Amino acid sequence: MTLLIKAEFRRLLATRMWGGLLVVGALLGGGMLGGMALIGPENFDPPMPGLDTETGVRSILGILGYTAFVPAAAGTLAVTSEYRHRTAAVTFLVAPRRWQVLAAKLATYTVAGLAYGLILAGTAAAAVFTVAAARQVPLGLPAHTLLALLARIAAAMVVYLIIGVGIGALIRNQVAALCVVIGYLYMGETLLMLIPGVNTLYPILPGGATAALTDFTYLADAMSAQLGNTTVQLLPPAAGALLLTAYAIGACAIAVLIPMRRDIT
Repeated sequence: MTLLIKAEFRRLLATRMWGGLLVVGALLGGGMLGGMALIGPENFDPPMPGLDTETGVRSILGILGYTAFVPAAAGTLAVTSEYRHRTAAVTFLVAPRRWQVLAAKLATYTVAGLAYGLILAGTAAAAVFTVAAARQVPLGLPAHTLLALLARIAAAMVVYLIIGVGIGALIRNQVAALCVVIGYLYMGETLLMLIPGVNTLYPILPGGATAALTDFTYLADAMSAQLGNTTVQLLPPAAGALLLTAYAIGACAIAVLIPMRRDIT
């Protein structure tokens, strides 16, 4: 297992995609969030609560949860590229115990997801504190609470990368897998919130669990108010964390069991 994990890390670091992923994390956390904080949520259309309120800080940080399709797509690419470039067959010939290969991949991708999450959260924290100081705006959350919230967002990014790995193992066609991941996570769950009755499922979906974990209720409340529906009640943060953990375990099971039972062609 140690040799396999070392081999996976060498493979990981030899590709340009992972360096690009970390750059994207910095751009989203420091660039996008910093720009939004600089403009001021109260100047958006429609306006959001300002950074001097608890709701405003939670809302602007919670938007990072809607960038989860980025690590999910990276996890999907990591798996489907092996089938696309025919390297999976060689890997399984060298290490015929497939479960060990797959476990090593999951361990490596978990570390990669954690690195992405920490860069995303770290640059977001730097941007928010810097902009708040420059604008002389007192933040509506204490520093330790804000950092704890960003840590939960970082943990959610790890889960989404693992979910992407599971989808890549299930759907080996790279284009189809990416369409499913990006289409569902970027648009699918938001569209479900527009359908009366169906939107009640949102709290148990990955996006709803992430919103619960990060206390991001602004979008669900805004959608309900716009449509005149009953407000969608998100799960408690602890329940959201458990549900995301269940999704991660399910994705791990798919990533291990599906390739073990399927021919590599």
